[in-house]
Amino acid sequence: MGLAVMILGLVLLLGVHTLTTRRELRARLVARAGESGYKAGYALVSLAGLVLIVWGFAHYRATGWIDVWYPPKALKHLAVALMLPAVILVVAAYIRGRIYTAVKHPMLSGVKLWAAAHLLANGDLGGIILFGSFLGWAVFDRISLKHRIDAGGPPIPVGGLSNDLIAVAVGVVAYLALAFAFHPVVIGVPVVGV
Repeated sequence: MGLAVMILGLVLLLGVHTLTTRRELRARLVARAGESGYKAGYALVSLAGLVLIVWGFAHYRATGWIDVWYPPKALKHLAVALMLPAVILVVAAYIRGRIYTAVKHPMLSGVKLWAAAHLLANGDLGGIILFGSFLGWAVFDRISLKHRIDAGGPPIPVGGLSNDLIAVAVGVVAYLALAFAFHPVVIGVPVVGV
């Protein structure tokens, strides 16, 4: 039951996020519902998808765990190491500097690195479906960006090296919070000292 709910959540969350890559369809929906109506619907479907993913994965972990393979401990350590640049890349998508300019799409790069790291560390079916889905979506979205004719929203100013230093500092703090507080408390899986 948990896996089915999680998959439904993935379809909703990643489906609505894939909608942004279908520019003509998105434009028709915006024309029909208005910009704020479109954004409200987008947010509600995304939130519903996220809730279903979290609930479904938690239920799966508690009642229906299915091992597919057993990752060696070295891959778990590699995943912990890969998460630091993944978090910094996600932060650099919002605090734009030279990292943003060099990587072009640091949010998608961070999601890909996060998903790949978790695929290395998790050998269960639910983890493979969850993280594989996010990895597949991020790869698809990045490819679609290369083929888009319109630029999307208005350009956001890009700063210099000081923004990169801020992005790295915030990324390190967020990484430590995720590793020492969020992951063991919320997810129930310690990542440091294991």
